[in-house]
Amino acid sequence: MSLDTAQRGHRVSAQDLQSVIEAAVWAPSIHNTQPWWFGTRDTGSGPVISLHADTERRLNVADPDGREMMISCGAALATLSLAIRHRGYEPEVRPQSDPDRPALLADVGFGRSARPTEEVEQAYEQIRLRRTHRGAFKDAPVGAQVLAALSVAAERETVRLSVALSHERVALGALTEAAEQVQLLDPAHLAEAARRYSVRLRALEQSDPYSSARDFVRGQGWGNAKSGTHGVTGVVVVLATPGDGRHDWLAAGQALQRVLLRASAAGLSAAFHTQALEVPELREFIHTRLCRGGHPQMLMRLGVADNDLTSTRRSVDQVRNEELS
Repeated sequence: MSLDTAQRGHRVSAQDLQSVIEAAVWAPSIHNTQPWWFGTRDTGSGPVISLHADTERRLNVADPDGREMMISCGAALATLSLAIRHRGYEPEVRPQSDPDRPALLADVGFGRSARPTEEVEQAYEQIRLRRTHRGAFKDAPVGAQVLAALSVAAERETVRLSVALSHERVALGALTEAAEQVQLLDPAHLAEAARRYSVRLRALEQSDPYSSARDFVRGQGWGNAKSGTHGVTGVVVVLATPGDGRHDWLAAGQALQRVLLRASAAGLSAAFHTQALEVPELREFIHTRLCRGGHPQMLMRLGVADNDLTSTRRSVDQVRNEELS
């Protein structure tokens, strides 16, 4: 049966399916690993998109437990759902946990017809406009109202967004730099990073001064208590979850994409800082001392950028496979 299938009085077209996956490939991923692929199949009652973790793209050294891979896949899941809403359907998300297929994360179907809301359309518009930032931000404050909206966006996935206070910002900056130094001492980490950035440079076909290292802190005021301005560091935020398992990591990724799209609509960009969360001892310290009991899943800065880094994406043909019903 064709994927252009009658369902509940309306038709989900092949164009709908293609458009949804085209949007999903623009989800953010940690280190731009894009560790996902999408299966498509017709169940008889309509098409289903299955989200799979692409474990071959997991970073074995930086992400041995697959936590960052799952966060990235959660962001892709949120983008799939948003794109389905944009096409005029309610997404039907069914999380999957199959010991025989551990990389299968969720099935997403096209539910009843539903006119997309203004909020959905605004978020969808930001999918391709959102960019990751490197370096300092402009001297432009991030308003409390915007931060409150970002917090609400994260809470929709039962994830807490905490804005670091002045002393917490200093501590997190210092921990990020400490993690950077620890990773520089690890030959396996250096080799993995070199492979990762080499691939990225070839894809971009341009020189990127921030690709040779992950030092986004030095010289930019983060960790310097006397610098004290949003104009250099931006607002430092932590996304934390109640638990620390696969379900929590996926939720964190969905919350991350919600936050990033809402921030982009407000004219903000995000700079990811995952170093301290990739060193188990430092992540545990942040959990117990700086995260109010939550498990830290993402550390990032938000602000108004002069320019953002354009990243490349794999094509739909590279990430889509048709599956048997």
